[in-house]
Amino acid sequence: MTTYGQHTALIVVDMQNDFADPVGSLFVAGGDALVGLINAEIIHAAAASAFVVYTQDWHPESTPHFAKDGGVWPVHCVADTWGAEFHPQLIVAGPTVRKGVNGEDGYSGFTMRDPTTGETIPTELTALLRRHGIRSVVVIGLALDYCVKATALDAAGEDWPTAAPVHLTAPVNLEPHHGTDAVEEMKKAGIRTQ
Repeated sequence: MTTYGQHTALIVVDMQNDFADPVGSLFVAGGDALVGLINAEIIHAAAASAFVVYTQDWHPESTPHFAKDGGVWPVHCVADTWGAEFHPQLIVAGPTVRKGVNGEDGYSGFTMRDPTTGETIPTELTALLRRHGIRSVVVIGLALDYCVKATALDAAGEDWPTAAPVHLTAPVNLEPHHGTDAVEEMKKAGIRTQ
């Protein structure tokens, strides 16, 4: 189990109905089984005075991020819909950083990318963690090969020692090897995955 303290941030990535519920539009296999494990981690982190923060996809109805508008993903996590809400059993014990609000590609909790211009836009997450004196980061949630990986890589890029325990995430696996590849990429960046 990860050791937490007041200078550690636990980032809970995109534990939303569209990803974590079997009837969600972009259900991640095993996502529903993660909720209890993630809740236990949140309780463990909060008991040690760690800073718990959540990311949440929050897309408009039309965005180049979606397949119907030229992207690769089915419509998911549209603002103010059931699919965008956190899984009802998830413990929410901290602030939320929303991604993709204006149609950006919102994989990382730290940055978004304009799908038209390619411009990278920061979210408020870096500033939020710095205000709380964070010195290390743990990233869990959905999905391993996209939003968890991107968030962990950005955290490591900010020079925070970063962990992404693989038992607290699951991959989309558009290709069967994507989850394994994501773990290897994170390890090469110095991210702990156990």
